[in-house]
Amino acid sequence: MKFTSRIWPGLLLALLLVTAPQQLWAVDKGPTVFAAASLKNALDAVAADWKKKTGGEVVISYAATSALAKQVEQGADADVFISADLAWIDHLAERNLIDPKTRFNLLANELVLIAPKDSEITTTIAPGFPLAKLLGEGRLAIAGVDAVPAGKYGKVALQRLGVWDDVKDKLAQAENVRAALRLVSRDEAPLGVVYESDAKADPNVKVAGTFPADSHPRIVYPAAKLAASRSPAAGGFMDYLRSPAAAPRFQENGFVVLDSH
Repeated sequence: MKFTSRIWPGLLLALLLVTAPQQLWAVDKGPTVFAAASLKNALDAVAADWKKKTGGEVVISYAATSALAKQVEQGADADVFISADLAWIDHLAERNLIDPKTRFNLLANELVLIAPKDSEITTTIAPGFPLAKLLGEGRLAIAGVDAVPAGKYGKVALQRLGVWDDVKDKLAQAENVRAALRLVSRDEAPLGVVYESDAKADPNVKVAGTFPADSHPRIVYPAAKLAASRSPAAGGFMDYLRSPAAAPRFQENGFVVLDSH
């Protein structure tokens, strides 16, 4: 029996598919992590350390927690979800989109008021503090107050402090907290509401005041493996997030480590 040159390539491919399927598909590309934008500096450092330790790659997608949660709902291919609040991970849990056995609270953060580094503005944040006066003709940079965790925390804080009505029409709402940070860093807004870790990440801003802890819900970053995860390395990376080796990376970037072992 003779084989033409056109038949041979197909026959070879068929033999490969039959005899070596494991070799073709067993390669793990590493876990894909969906993480709140405020985690970028710290988590990039943790992922780099993980690669040095294990040789494994980690693919990290940063955005507003709300946007990432909606992508998970729509079937996005990801393995680990790290939220900037409890509400959005609860939202996914209610829809059976996370593995509840893997869920834990990783980090905590503070909420601060920032200004450009050369600004003379400083204030004590307390009920009735003169935020509108400090803004002048400018706008307050803040992540979207209806869905993005940093914006939601900020809105609650301003409401509890009795200054929301004074500034609600003077907001520059951004798609995530890092975008709000950039508005102040570039001197496009005189003040902004971000996390302490964000302020620490950008040398072009300064902390003008710190919001009282009781002015907003505690800022907690929960993490969980997604129910649809197919990455064998996802569990190992989550264990590393909670390890003593990762803790200093988070701490040096302004986070409080809640779960380390």
